[in-house]
Amino acid sequence: MDSAILAFGMGIWMLFQYINSRGPEVTLILSDASGIVAGKTEIKARNVTVGTITKVRLSENYDHIIAKAQINKQAERMLREDSQFWIVEPHIGASGISGLETLLSGSYIRLKPGLSNNQKLEFEVLDLPPVASPDAKGIRVVLTHSEANKLSVGEPVLHHGFTVGRVEKTSYDYENRLAKYQLFIFAPYDSLVFERTQFWLESGIDVKLNASGFNVKVGSLETVLTGGVAFDVPENIEAGTQMKTSMQEFKLFEDYTDVVEHKYSDFLHFVMLFEESVRGLRAGAPVEYRGVRIGTVETVPLPLPISGDGTLSKRIPVLIRIEVERVSEVLRQTNLKQFKERLEYQIAQGLRGTLKTGNLVTGALFVDLDFYEDVGEGKIEEFLGYEVIPVIAGGFAQIQRQISEFLDKVNGLPLEDTVNSLNGTLRAAQSTLNSADKVAQDLEAILADPETKEIPAELNQSLEQLQTTLAGFDANSPMYQQLQSAVTELEQVMQQLEPVLKKVNEKPNALVFGDDGKPDPIPTRGDK
Repeated sequence: MDSAILAFGMGIWMLFQYINSRGPEVTLILSDASGIVAGKTEIKARNVTVGTITKVRLSENYDHIIAKAQINKQAERMLREDSQFWIVEPHIGASGISGLETLLSGSYIRLKPGLSNNQKLEFEVLDLPPVASPDAKGIRVVLTHSEANKLSVGEPVLHHGFTVGRVEKTSYDYENRLAKYQLFIFAPYDSLVFERTQFWLESGIDVKLNASGFNVKVGSLETVLTGGVAFDVPENIEAGTQMKTSMQEFKLFEDYTDVVEHKYSDFLHFVMLFEESVRGLRAGAPVEYRGVRIGTVETVPLPLPISGDGTLSKRIPVLIRIEVERVSEVLRQTNLKQFKERLEYQIAQGLRGTLKTGNLVTGALFVDLDFYEDVGEGKIEEFLGYEVIPVIAGGFAQIQRQISEFLDKVNGLPLEDTVNSLNGTLRAAQSTLNSADKVAQDLEAILADPETKEIPAELNQSLEQLQTTLAGFDANSPMYQQLQSAVTELEQVMQQLEPVLKKVNEKPNALVFGDDGKPDPIPTRGDK
């Protein structure tokens, strides 16, 4: 009897010791039970086993897994309100390769103790390790964007190229139709987040073809492989106060260029109604005045106006904004109403908008403002509550108009008379060509005559005879010597005849009466 009582007491004591050392049972909620086995899968903290999965089942609506786990008594203090559980398995992510040790031992669940004073026995198991532990120092911020899948958990947060944080969580706000991305920025870099800090996507390789040309930007190897997000305060913008409260929301921009384009807070909206194609004009395209950017195209197009009979309007509305701070630093202090009045006066003086090609390769267009002559006085209209800046045709439309005007001038020329005159000239030219062709045929017939073919031979023979004859008059030939002697004798005879010829010239009858040397008698004068 005593031994039975002793055995019963020992059993009660052992049961009490088992229950007392067993620790609490926790409920874990998982998205999937892959690799989780009841009675085998362990729960570890710093690679020390602190519990075991005891039961695994589907939830009542079958959309998740509910697992029960028995935690050791010594680990009960780890079950705080901010404790974290996640599955450890082989994983390749932005931060590297992890969980290789589970290839042989199998998956397990890791426990990260919390710091809260409140105990908790139900937890949601994360699919990936948390970016920051509950006791990590830093700041959490939330970025909003209209599209999902812009960032993934674990991607780096960069500041001037240095990794200062990680993307911690992604979610979707279906009420506001916004994707939200939670970042954790580690201390001491959390002091770099200010009231006017801007965040933008860092894609690693950024290729752009727009009105400004072809741009390529390459980031770090990590961002090339996985992407990321960068932040900073834009130039010439006051940073504001330092953010010390977590979970503040910021807008996520596509890139740094998008940040710069949206840093101007003072602007005026206007509408331009184009009567030409706006293909190639995109939201974000520049609005320029003689090559200086003064604004941005905001919406292309606005809702198309429809007339009373249901037909579309000929004009395409485009919404632009004139960013006052771009025009001049001085205008930052100028009242927007005064600037608007100045712009209206300039419109009356001939300020007009037009579409121009910014890049011939991409066909990207931009809006250009300039003064034009002979455009009439501009009248301020309104469209959907916005004031309208008058436009003129530009780009290819202007070229088409100039070609049309040229063709109109050509049509006004006396082309029929010119063509008739040209036809007459062509007929005369044809007649001349026919005559020339006939002459050529006659000449060809003459050249083909056998007698004509003998002319060169006869001519050659005559030339040879002439050459033989001329050879007889050579300086060394006898004939030349005889001819020279005859010329000499003739010269001597002429010298001898010279006195006779002189006498005959003086007294022609000297050859008959001779020359007695007496002068001719002179008759005497008679008496009166």
